[in-house]
Amino acid sequence: MSGRTEARKIRPGPRQQRALDAMGVQVWVPRAGQAAAAPAVPAPEAASPSIPVQTGEPPSAAVPCAASGPTGWTELRAEVAACTRCELHRTRTQAVFGTGSEQARWLVIGEAPGADEDRQGEPFVGRAGQLLTEMLRAVGLSREQVFIANILKCRPPENRDPKPEEAKSCESYLQRQIALLQPRLILAVGRIAAQNLLQVETPIGQLRGRAHAWGPAQIPVVVTYHPAYLLRSPGQKARAWDDLCLARSIVAPV
Repeated sequence: MSGRTEARKIRPGPRQQRALDAMGVQVWVPRAGQAAAAPAVPAPEAASPSIPVQTGEPPSAAVPCAASGPTGWTELRAEVAACTRCELHRTRTQAVFGTGSEQARWLVIGEAPGADEDRQGEPFVGRAGQLLTEMLRAVGLSREQVFIANILKCRPPENRDPKPEEAKSCESYLQRQIALLQPRLILAVGRIAAQNLLQVETPIGQLRGRAHAWGPAQIPVVVTYHPAYLLRSPGQKARAWDDLCLARSIVAPV
């Protein structure tokens, strides 16, 4: 893929440039005397008609009803904290419910807690979490402005991939989080998050680059690489930036 894709022909501001530098993404800027390219990251309120939306069936036919307001969140947090639905509760330090704004427009969904997350009780900490923070900052968001959750609420031993029965055990928790949050956009981070959310086995490379839809509300879903993968494969950071630009073009972050 060319390093000069249209999605990255923007002139970032100082704050965005710092975030892009931290990500290691080079942004093309017109030379002096050339006309500046129009920003390629518009902020419409809904999915653009020109963006093909691929519909993925949610794990069940409908999102379960969830009480709105603080009570719904409080009850769900308590259920997750005390969960014993699968064997992972025996080895966890604590369940990792999720963090961020309960009024967020964007929901970021990852795979499962790692060792740091298990200790701290918060998703995406450590080096991968720092990179995710910079990725969000590059499109004008702080972690406090999104909600971040995982497919699994408990850490799999040795950070192995979640087993299907484990993901199934946590499925209704994530569905209820979505029902409470009612996000305008879901950013699925990593292969396992994307495949479980969309209920497909399609490789992540084929899931990227277009909008999918989740559930009866047809919430747009954009798939990108996991920050831990990007730390191992920095050459893919430019593609992750393209994914973020796509997400922003579908639903404005704020």
